[in-house]
Amino acid sequence: GMGPDADPAVVDDLVLGSLVGAAVADEASPVHGREPAEVIAELGDRRGPERLLDLMLRTGPYRLTLDQLLEHPHGLDLGPLEPRLPDVLRTPSGMVELAPEVLLQDVADRMLPRLSAAAAGVGTNGGNAAGPNGLRLIGRRDLRSNNSWMHNVEVLVKGRPRCTLHVHPSDAERLGLADGADAKVASSAGTVTIPVEVTDGIREGVVSIPHGWGHDAPGVRLSVATRYAGVNTNVLSPSTLLDPVSGTSVLNGIPVTVTPA
Repeated sequence: GMGPDADPAVVDDLVLGSLVGAAVADEASPVHGREPAEVIAELGDRRGPERLLDLMLRTGPYRLTLDQLLEHPHGLDLGPLEPRLPDVLRTPSGMVELAPEVLLQDVADRMLPRLSAAAAGVGTNGGNAAGPNGLRLIGRRDLRSNNSWMHNVEVLVKGRPRCTLHVHPSDAERLGLADGADAKVASSAGTVTIPVEVTDGIREGVVSIPHGWGHDAPGVRLSVATRYAGVNTNVLSPSTLLDPVSGTSVLNGIPVTVTPA
């Protein structure tokens, strides 16, 4: 390996050399089988990212050069789009597989029995039954906070609070939750306290917290976001609850109990 004092020019040549080596070895590349030195010579005197970009353009599907793009600063018409399916599909059937056997089997083995049990009012195994007061937690996005970095932009976070707990009016009445007042949301994994937003935009029996908030954690250095901290809904996700097919954490449909704070 190279230390922190490595010459940038040497690193640049090494990176380019490895990319050219891969390109000449690739049967699908327009420079397949050519001498690497010859390909590098054609790139001229450029160095750094511009030279790498030139190489990628030359070995790409349109075999362009960086000079060609620079000559057309307003864009280059490459003609109509060409279909690439099914050539680029890597599925065994060569088709877009919308109903893989592993998912269909999971529907039969796990989903349908659970739905039947829920309809009959019977608890289901697997640690995913609804909470004691019958609520499930789901996530959501907000138009102005697609991702958490947007929470550090004042113009996007000012105004009414967006990190709220959406609760259906009938659930709010049943649980004694008031619009704008704080509620405590508890799961088997943890607890958060969050303002309630009563809305018929969510179905009965379900509550929702947007993801990507909780900027009051130790070490956060975001001056705007910490003023609009919100809560981190991930603390309510049990680490033991996994989707058996994909192995990913379950982040929706989490059983919770909600009480006035």
